Amino acid sequence: MARKKVVFVIVEGPSDDTALGVILNKVFDKNKVHIEIMHGDITSDTTIAPEAIAGAIGDVVKNYASSMHFTQNNFQQVIHIVDTDGAYIPDTVVKENPTAEKPVYSLTEIQTAKPEQLILRNQHKQLKLDRIKGLKKVWSSIPYQAYYMSCNLDHVLYGKLNSSDEEKENDAYAFARKYKDDIDGFLSYISDSDFSRMEGYKQSWDFIKTDLHSLERHTNLGLCFAAIREERKQKMSEDQPS
Repeated sequence: MARKKVVFVIVEGPSDDTALGVILNKVFDKNKVHIEIMHGDITSDTTIAPEAIAGAIGDVVKNYASSMHFTQNNFQQVIHIVDTDGAYIPDTVVKENPTAEKPVYSLTEIQTAKPEQLILRNQHKQLKLDRIKGLKKVWSSIPYQAYYMSCNLDHVLYGKLNSSDEEKENDAYAFARKYKDDIDGFLSYISDSDFSRMEGYKQSWDFIKTDLHSLERHTNLGLCFAAIREERKQKMSEDQPS
């Protein structure tokens, strides 16, 4: 039997892994899934220049490969799940709120105690997102694609903004429990909901860059599973008694 290849999934935080780890292992059951938790947003990290983002992502994969004594051939693909965090909104809807201890997101604006700093973050993040959305491979040969959660993963999966860390973990556990034994239900939820952007990869990224869409509830993650979903539908059809 051929050795399973690794589907390498990059996420920002532990609750992202909690919500999706078990589910993705079942979705990609023909391969081994590794969830790489970045403990932060690599697209907002100002120590990494936009032109260096591809190399930085490649280094994340290389470090894991080194720890496992893997080569590029051990990888099926790299899936990068990023939060948009309102990065593409006009500067005019970044509003000053001196009492805000951290950015407060809504569907129409971001409130922050330091608007100039947040605007700079958005500009920096835009440049990186624009680069990774067109990136096809990392570490020379491993297929790569980035998929967005807008405004963030909690917004897409649970319909919530500005969740505390405790709320994120509780919601993540509930989401995993709901779908770990209902993979078709998960695929339908992420692909067929009113927040699902399934019009095509390039088109979905063109959409999120316009107006206030990067603050609103949208994701193109369903595109990642389109082929698998068709395979499951075909198998289900073949298994039906004639």
